[in-house]
Amino acid sequence: MPPIPSGRGLPRRAAAVLTGLALAAGGLTAALSAPAAAGTAAAVAAAADFPVRVNQLGYLPDGPKRATVVSSATAPLAWQLRDSSGTQVAAGATTVHGADQASGQSTHLVDFGAYGGTGTGFTLVVGGAASHPFDISASLYDGLRADSLNFFYQQRSGIAIDAALAGGSAYARPAGHLGVAPNKGDTSVPCQAGVCDYRLDVRGGWYDAGDQGKYVVNGGIATWELVNSFERARRSGGDAALGDSTLRVPERGNGVPDVLDEARWELEFLLRMQVPDGRPMAGMAFHKIHDAQWTGLPTRPELDDQQRELHKPSTAATLNLAATGAQCARVYAPYDAAFAARCLDAARRAWTAARANPNVLAPASDSTGGGAYEDADVSDEFYWAAAELLATTGESQYRDAVTSSPLHTKPADAFWWGGTATLGRITLATVPGVALPADDLARLRGLLTAAADGYLSTMGAQGYAVPLAADAYVWGSNSSVANNAMVLAVAHELTGDARYRTGALETMDYLLGRNALDRSYVSGYGERASENEHHRFWAHQNDTSLPHPPAGSFAGGPNSGLQDPVAEAQLAGCAPAACYIDDIGSYSTNEVAINWNASLAWLAAFAAERRAAPATPAVQVAPASVTVPEGGSATVAVKLSAAPAQNVTVTVTRTSGDTDLSATTSSLVFTPANWATAQQLSLAAAQDADSVAGSALFTVAGPGVQSATFTATEADDDTAPPATSCTVAYRVDSSWGNGFTATVTVKNTGDSTVSGWTLGWSFAGDQRVSNAWNATVSQTGSAVTARDAGWNRALPPGASASLGFQATYSGSNATPARFTLNGADCG
Repeated sequence: MPPIPSGRGLPRRAAAVLTGLALAAGGLTAALSAPAAAGTAAAVAAAADFPVRVNQLGYLPDGPKRATVVSSATAPLAWQLRDSSGTQVAAGATTVHGADQASGQSTHLVDFGAYGGTGTGFTLVVGGAASHPFDISASLYDGLRADSLNFFYQQRSGIAIDAALAGGSAYARPAGHLGVAPNKGDTSVPCQAGVCDYRLDVRGGWYDAGDQGKYVVNGGIATWELVNSFERARRSGGDAALGDSTLRVPERGNGVPDVLDEARWELEFLLRMQVPDGRPMAGMAFHKIHDAQWTGLPTRPELDDQQRELHKPSTAATLNLAATGAQCARVYAPYDAAFAARCLDAARRAWTAARANPNVLAPASDSTGGGAYEDADVSDEFYWAAAELLATTGESQYRDAVTSSPLHTKPADAFWWGGTATLGRITLATVPGVALPADDLARLRGLLTAAADGYLSTMGAQGYAVPLAADAYVWGSNSSVANNAMVLAVAHELTGDARYRTGALETMDYLLGRNALDRSYVSGYGERASENEHHRFWAHQNDTSLPHPPAGSFAGGPNSGLQDPVAEAQLAGCAPAACYIDDIGSYSTNEVAINWNASLAWLAAFAAERRAAPATPAVQVAPASVTVPEGGSATVAVKLSAAPAQNVTVTVTRTSGDTDLSATTSSLVFTPANWATAQQLSLAAAQDADSVAGSALFTVAGPGVQSATFTATEADDDTAPPATSCTVAYRVDSSWGNGFTATVTVKNTGDSTVSGWTLGWSFAGDQRVSNAWNATVSQTGSAVTARDAGWNRALPPGASASLGFQATYSGSNATPARFTLNGADCG
């Protein structure tokens, strides 16, 4: 067949609003009315067979459980949930939603979230019509997490694909584009005419989509999402599920998390795309590499005989390299310090080169043989790159670039390969220890949660609960849906609010079958899943010797723009959410792409994460004992041992001890995102006239956390009074349960009479004096002061005075280590 051009050069964000015919539902089981186009009619008829729309994979026991019923009935309908044996296990009535704008359908909603059972083969029955079977299981998304990531292994360029790792012999293939005939790349690739006069080895990386081009800007966002998925899981404690030997990759068993092994395959390619030192535009990144002409469909990678070409460097590509390189340096450092250093060096050089060449823009016209990936505004890439470099280095030059960007204070917009500012916002809001003021970080987090609130509002007004407006079903709409769901998941991390997790999980329901077409857009998942995605070697529809796309491949989704011949011919008049056909020729609705699968993989990992009852976070203070100079200040570091369920405010109080010591920081706020980042708590010691180094016990506590205590001791700067010659004997006379009596005897060993005496000491434990005799005794915290009783105020040389007291205690009852007489130490 003739070459099929990609549409990735078209502006995918453009909201092409379709005003043609909309699908309408007649009755519960009536066929949906449809335009005359045969493809549309067939799709609608198949969907009408199952008017009860569910997540065809299933539901989590602790997640939302909702379905949509296509029906024009104006009154609620009875529903039953049945297990695999057909036994009714729950029942209720639908809620009438009415018209759903995006699908053109009349809808009812079913909520069976109160059902707490688990199992396989459930069906939801409404008016005699049953849904596809589905499971309810805590392990529901484990397989999808692995398969959506295995997609990237199977898209690898420059390595033979192993049947044992790819899911069978049908998916095995020789390495593509390693300079072995008939290939003409990618080990020594020339530039397009007039771009450069040298060749580069740019082997490796992932094939971008249905074609075999490799694009830095799309590789950048896809890599970021995979690595960010691991960063998020590490913060939540779920990183073991993405760890070493969890995925089907050839590097398994090397001690590095498998998801990072997979992302590194692309990172190494991105590093190779950087213009070498000594060449014009050194440090910039070539925009892309692909065939000089479009290849036919199908074409296996090792059989591609087209000349491969490097395309002119671009500022956008260079900033993608800067951003992903900085992220790489941060995340890979514990596993491969040398690789992390390479990434950071490349990121710094890319940043410098982009600053020197800020307007080298990829043109829309460069779309022969591959997608253009044009971008006329790179302010978002500058912001994203600066955010990643700031999070990794903390350096002021990157902080200044972040805070001076107009995007820093703007609302969090939807992200995609051509709009990456929100990737930077997510990094700044979630990576611990980012060098920005606390109020700035709080504002950024507020922008993200506000965006999430907007998506929830959009979902709440729809019959299918999709975080996408009815006029936004454009090229790659499923990616937009998944990206918006990622923001919902980030909001859940930032706030602990369950409604954001619910929104993210309901987005998975849409992608896996609860939609206008009763279609799972993920191959291998669901009874009615896509299987003919546009691809050059998973092309079974065109060549039965070739396989269908593997399980976990993610179709682009409804596109009301109808931007390919198959869609134009088969989908005329479709409602926006129904503008999709599972046909290999429909590249504008049914292609796969690495950035789309990266969003799916991120969401699948989030959904698969087990959420056991969290341990109660404990306040941690370091050091546990601090010295504060008299008249000065000192700090201790405070953090939590685990993430709180929601924002928590801890307060600082002096529990006991010297009142000259105080906390000048009264409270600290910890969130589910910053709980592990130590915050500074300031202490002060007032100037006083005595020479006693007082101490105080402080408690840091808050709702839902275990409190902690620490001790502060004043470093006194007053001159001690003249030394007094004395000795003190301390004796416990009797003790019981939680009480004791003691006698303290002070002896004047000097040559002159002491006229009036004050004896001082501090208890090491929680001893409290309740009464005393032969002296006036007071206690503040652990510090005790005993003054003569008047009649015994004179102590001639060699004379002694004794006092007694009764006290309570718990735990140990140690003898005080130090005594003073009139402010001076006694021996």
